[in-house]
Amino acid sequence: MSKTETCPICAGPADEKYRPFCSKRCSDLDLERWLKGQYAIPAGPVTPDSEEEDDGSAE
Repeated sequence: MSKTETCPICAGPADEKYRPFCSKRCSDLDLERWLKGQYAIPAGPVTPDSEEEDDGSAE
């Protein structure tokens, strides 16, 4: 483990046991954020037209 690794939650030094986090607490906080849906990839709104795109098949 590199000495420059830091916890993504609190910026403390990462612990090999909880890597990349520094503790069980920070690991649990990260899991809670995932489960609540706080981490998401931004996307534009979906319109009905974009869901039924032409697949190129002839009808």
